[in-house]
Amino acid sequence: MKFKEGVKRAEKSNAIDNFVCGTVGKDMPESQFAAVLEEIPAPLTEEEKESWIKKLNGIALSSDAFFPFRDNVDRSRQSGVDFIVSPAGSTNDSLVVDACDEHDMVLVHSNIRLFHH
Repeated sequence: MKFKEGVKRAEKSNAIDNFVCGTVGKDMPESQFAAVLEEIPAPLTEEEKESWIKKLNGIALSSDAFFPFRDNVDRSRQSGVDFIVSPAGSTNDSLVVDACDEHDMVLVHSNIRLFHH
């Protein structure tokens, strides 16, 4: 994918994620997707998606803030995440732990929160 000059890292990441997951036009408006690219690539076939996803394993995800909802865990699993590190402290920690257990993911609570407002 060739991005336009000046496109921020988060915008690139979102565009790539929506492209690979096939959610352009659903989770990301087509106009937003097109606005960050020099040229719009053809959608991936199901075989290409499956081949890419099979390569994703052993990935670690960390956050200096807590994961407040299980959907963060569910979505990270779709991207091959097997290990999560977060500081803990959310009122929903037990739901996040349950989600990690369901996905057979390792969750480590560091008890260190570096995120400040």
